[in-house]
Amino acid sequence: MARRYGRGAGKSVKSAMHRYKRGKLKSGRGGKAKSRKQAIAIGLSEAPRKKGAKVPRKRGGRRKRS
Repeated sequence: MARRYGRGAGKSVKSAMHRYKRGKLKSGRGGKAKSRKQAIAIGLSEAPRKKGAKVPRKRGGRRKRS
């Protein structure tokens, strides 16, 4: 089974967790990140901007059928 996230993504999450623990991680509109899960999500969303980070694409919202 292949790795889901690359090493670049892991480094990004590591730095986000470091900032979270120090109280420096910003979320959304500039407020502080409140949970570890939020810190991981922020790290993964920053990862694709860095070269060589393997992160799956975001899934689009589901469409409602009428």
